[in-house]
Amino acid sequence: MKLSIGIVGLPNVGKSTLFKVLTAQEVHIANYPFATIDPNVGVVPVPDERVDVLAKLSNSKKKVPAVVEFYDIAGLVKGASQGEGLGNQFLSHIRECKAIVQVVRCFSSGEIIHVEGAPNPERDIDIINTELLLKDLDTVDKRYHKAEGEARSGKKEMVVVRDALKKIKDELEQGVLLSTRPELIAEHKEIMDEMNLITAKAQIFLLNGSDDDVTDAVKEKIKSMHAGYVITNLGSGNPIPELIRSAYAILDLISFLTTGEDETRAWTITKGSKAPQAAGTIHTDFEQKFIRAEVTSYEKLVQAGGWAQAKQKGWLRLEGKEYVVQDGDVMVIRHG
Repeated sequence: MKLSIGIVGLPNVGKSTLFKVLTAQEVHIANYPFATIDPNVGVVPVPDERVDVLAKLSNSKKKVPAVVEFYDIAGLVKGASQGEGLGNQFLSHIRECKAIVQVVRCFSSGEIIHVEGAPNPERDIDIINTELLLKDLDTVDKRYHKAEGEARSGKKEMVVVRDALKKIKDELEQGVLLSTRPELIAEHKEIMDEMNLITAKAQIFLLNGSDDDVTDAVKEKIKSMHAGYVITNLGSGNPIPELIRSAYAILDLISFLTTGEDETRAWTITKGSKAPQAAGTIHTDFEQKFIRAEVTSYEKLVQAGGWAQAKQKGWLRLEGKEYVVQDGDVMVIRHG
């Protein structure tokens, strides 16, 4: 699974500083699916000491951590959804991301100009969310009118689509972020996925400042949006590990591992995935041709001192197609 996160925020809130921290940690992987990395994409390794430990245990020639792609979206301003500023042309990039990090400036400074005069985190969050809402509303509105026309012309299957779009449209018109309506997303997941709606994506707020700069009101506002947050001073701290942990938590992601002489690698999957789905992240053919998996936990493998020793102790299990993969499972996939 490719995990990509879009970074949004007003101008001068710390997005560039965050991206400098990200690109300083950029990881170069020979078979990573990019001929060239776009200047506004940072590829960052997921901090996971288990990869290092297993690579040493297996004498692996190389180790490949899971990675996250961070997309730096140009600073949004009021009216971005209608074409104001540079941000509008980058809003489409967010559609391809799994989650959004919204950078919010919480500290005061006379030296750093704020586009709205002075920082006001609650207001600034509302400005960004409004632009995302308006962009989604434009997408849904166009699709709704098309579906409505097709339903009137006699296409019965479009009646269901039109009615679903009407529900989504109503929520957006009331200023509701779709991510706060999990039941609506579950009910109309197929059509939302097809449209790649921005406000249906999970959000994490990076609150740029000290703990003293972040009020309880801001925390409560974020909590009401079913979102997570990280407080950090971007001028001095490194928020990346905590940011990635928050992304994994909010997106319900876990990692399983493979290890051997050739390589040790971490793979990202959704919590609750079964063994064939996990195998499919290694190679698409493996999901269809899955037979079984040899599985042990990371802890048991390290305690045993290696795969052969774990086998001797009876700590390897053979699991079939219904096995639900756990975080930290070390697996060997058997396929046809």
